[in-house]
Amino acid sequence: MRKDIIEQWASQNNVAITDQQWMKLAAFQQTVLETNKKMNLTAITASEDFAVKHIIDSMTLLPYIPSGATVLDIGTGAGFPGVVLGIMRPDIKLSLLDSMKKRISFLEESLAMLQLPEVTCIPQRAEEWARTGAQYDICTARAVAKMDKLVKYALPLVAPGGTLLAMKGPDIEEEIDNAKPALKKQGGSIKSVDLVRLAPGIEHSIIVVQRTVKD
Repeated sequence: MRKDIIEQWASQNNVAITDQQWMKLAAFQQTVLETNKKMNLTAITASEDFAVKHIIDSMTLLPYIPSGATVLDIGTGAGFPGVVLGIMRPDIKLSLLDSMKKRISFLEESLAMLQLPEVTCIPQRAEEWARTGAQYDICTARAVAKMDKLVKYALPLVAPGGTLLAMKGPDIEEEIDNAKPALKKQGGSIKSVDLVRLAPGIEHSIIVVQRTVKD
């Protein structure tokens, strides 16, 4: 694991990482890469890219998540940003949602290995899980779908007054424009669009969508 790259970013962004958290981050990277040889989890395997585009990328959400929040990572895939958030924020109540059972099995084994028993896995599509009435303070989604589609099935999972954090590339103006009708229908409004620097020349956007508080 490229601890030097992560450490430099963490220092610049006031993120403290304990020795135990470093050990868990390194162990998770190792298990992702080992499992990736047998099951397609990620195309990002180079050590520097993994540090920047998986671990640091996930950590950029840390300032947006209040203490003790309930959090759902929609379409968690290999566990980014979800597992990294679980390692860094033991105070939150975190669930990982993915429709592929093989990925869920991998995540359950990883969480047991990392000793994160409080993190739960849900083998469901977002639309199906929303029908249960489950709602969360924060929902996260990374590279899941275009904004117009994402808000349709993600916002029903956000509690009134809660927040959807959509992780996107740097150029998202057209996506946002196309999503305006769906946002209005689902009772969501864009609170901010924040450009975040991961490394020199590498940036992404965090679209912060707030769900309207019902009267």
